[in-house]
Parts: sequence; structure tokens; C-alpha cells
Amino acid sequence: MYAIIKTGGKQYRVQVGDSIYVEKLNLEDGAAVTFDTVLFSDEGGDVRVGTPVLGDVKVEGKVIRQAKGKKVVVFKFKSKKNYRKKQGHRQPYTQVEITAINH
Repeated sequence: MYAIIKTGGKQYRVQVGDSIYVEKLNLEDGAAVTFDTVLFSDEGGDVRVGTPVLGDVKVEGKVIRQAKGKKVVVFKFKSKKNYRKKQGHRQPYTQVEITAINH
């Protein structure tokens, strides 16, 4: 049994027990989270596709931790103009463990 959910502008294929990294959610560690925008559901061959979402299917999870991605270095440079600008960025993520898919 699995489902496809949408959160943070991205889509994820999840099943019970999966641990996924999603865009940062403002929740504490150990908090429960419910994903309402379920696009697709497969329950042992019973396939359901939303138009655009399935209203009666919910995916529940638990926040494991808040994390940051690897550093990305942004370096801007213009030749012969003595212009250099170095900037770094680390994208924040939330690690979520999927606990249930409710039909």
C-alpha cells in the first residue's frame, strides 16, 4: 500500500515506515503531521487517482528532526570590473516518518 502526496511544491511516493525529507515545517520534534493533499492511492491493487486530490484519504506522519542540506556556494563574478560576491546557502528540511495511510 502506498500513496503519492504533495507538500512544499513537491510530490513524494510514501508508504508506511518510510522516512522522507520535506521542505521545512514549523513543527517540533515528535509532533504529528497530517498530509491532506493525496494525489494517488494504491491499496493492494485498488488504485484511486484524485481529480486533483482524494478528499477522503489522509497520510499521517511524525516529525523526527529538523535538518539542513549541504551548503551551496553562489559566486558572482564580472571580469575586468573587480566585482566578486560569494554567498552560501543551506536549505532547511524536516525529516518525517510516515506512520499511517488512512482510507
